[in-house]
Amino acid sequence: MQADPELVQLALTHRSWAYEHGGAPHNERLEFLGDAVLGQAVTVELFTTFPDLSEGELAKRRAALVSTVALASVARRLGLGDLLRLGKGEELTGGRDKDSLLADAVEAIIGAVYLSTGPETTTAFVLDLVAPLLDDADRFLDALEALDPKTSLQQEASRRGLAHPPYETTGTGPDHDRRYTSRVTLDGVTGRGEGTSKKAAELAAARDAVVRLRTPAKRRRA
Repeated sequence: MQADPELVQLALTHRSWAYEHGGAPHNERLEFLGDAVLGQAVTVELFTTFPDLSEGELAKRRAALVSTVALASVARRLGLGDLLRLGKGEELTGGRDKDSLLADAVEAIIGAVYLSTGPETTTAFVLDLVAPLLDDADRFLDALEALDPKTSLQQEASRRGLAHPPYETTGTGPDHDRRYTSRVTLDGVTGRGEGTSKKAAELAAARDAVVRLRTPAKRRRA
């Protein structure tokens, strides 16, 4: 597999570096593409490999395998942290070992491979990346609620016979220091969260909503 070197470099470029270099392109669009490709490849692999698992169990495994913590473990295995192009602030705050930045880089690399080689080669690439995780999925399942509260919230919705709730997310501030606020409402309970990325804000909102939904109503009003 041979990916376009320029796309690979772009995949490793964080927006903090881009801001410090005159608003150069960064990896967030590739991350968006890679996230979709990763999800599809893992979904098909789980569906094929585990024919006896229910839809709910398949969803749990998929959420665990594409979680930030799981993808960060892939990035560390590949040594991506040393290759990231980061701004001075991220460099000083340990950005090379932040789970969120590492996971985003993996998704962006997948996006770069897709644009360079097409869907079939990229699917094989993704499955090669996650193969060690598939063999040891239980360790990610054990911590699934902490890793992916959005899945936990979806499960709450299913348990209550409700549709999966939409997220309302807004961003403020300049590109290099953007802050996001998100809210999500399920069964009359609203969770709120903030973060430096849309994904982080939505995860925080989902986590807040799950905690509130599982807290007795009297305590929520107190």
